[in-house]
Amino acid sequence: MKPHKLSIVGVGHVGSAVLEKAVALGLFSTISLVDIKENVAFGEALDISHSMSSSLNANTIVYSGGFEAVQDADIIIIAAGPSIKPGCSDRLTLAKENTAIIADVMTNIVKYNTSAVIIMISNPLDVTTYLAATKFNLKKGQVLGTGTTLETLRFKYIISNLLKVDPHDVYGYVLGEHGNSSFPAFSTLKVAGLDFNDIQDFFNIKIDKTMIQENVIKTAYEVNNAKGWTNTGIAAGAIRIAKAILLDEKAVLPVSMPLEGEYDLNGVSLSLPCLIGKNGVEKRFTPKLFDNETALLKNSALCIRSVLENVGL
Repeated sequence: MKPHKLSIVGVGHVGSAVLEKAVALGLFSTISLVDIKENVAFGEALDISHSMSSSLNANTIVYSGGFEAVQDADIIIIAAGPSIKPGCSDRLTLAKENTAIIADVMTNIVKYNTSAVIIMISNPLDVTTYLAATKFNLKKGQVLGTGTTLETLRFKYIISNLLKVDPHDVYGYVLGEHGNSSFPAFSTLKVAGLDFNDIQDFFNIKIDKTMIQENVIKTAYEVNNAKGWTNTGIAAGAIRIAKAILLDEKAVLPVSMPLEGEYDLNGVSLSLPCLIGKNGVEKRFTPKLFDNETALLKNSALCIRSVLENVGL
């Protein structure tokens, strides 16, 4: 296997968690860190390098630098810009500040690297992903956001607890915005080959869709309000996507990228199940949704589209 390089842009709470999980994954020979606070990036690189002396991944080289450090990276993960503060209940409020930051970040990245697959974490995720994917002449599928990967894990966890089954045996997706207008697509829910209605019959249970949707959304704010930030879950999601790219897994994950007519939607980034391989997003799936779910997806698109227009995209 050829050596792989990862670059992480933004090493605050989220970026540092991404770094820790990237080192633990053991697939990157080199990891470069870029942050507006150069001393923070330097400190994170030094700190994790010391920690690796007692690990199996002691040969991973971690260093910091300016944007020239993204050169030759196979994957670039962007976690730059502020996150929502405790008490805030909408990622979209970050749009004006973070689109300016991401525009600057992307302008600098493409000076040194136009071939890497770019994974966006910065919020509002679907807005920053749309900006990065459409304004810098990169290939279709080369830029993707972590999307509803984390919401999907939370959805599966809630369903597994409700049914008392292993979450690995629960299949289904949360779609739409990475945020308040996201929704669990119960049309995609499967357990042991049983669909939504059969699951209710077999387990003799009535699944409260509204309650589950509310729980999926509010969990992020519960974490944020309790510890002051969210980082572990989203970092795990980003590295899961990175692994699928590096190993050309052809994994199906709900990531965000600009829509091109799916469900008659255009001009907006949202999450749908996508085939992830060495080139980023290689295919996008359009599962048959329940009628109300199609309406929810279109509402999600309207929410993101209005924000994009407000910031001039």
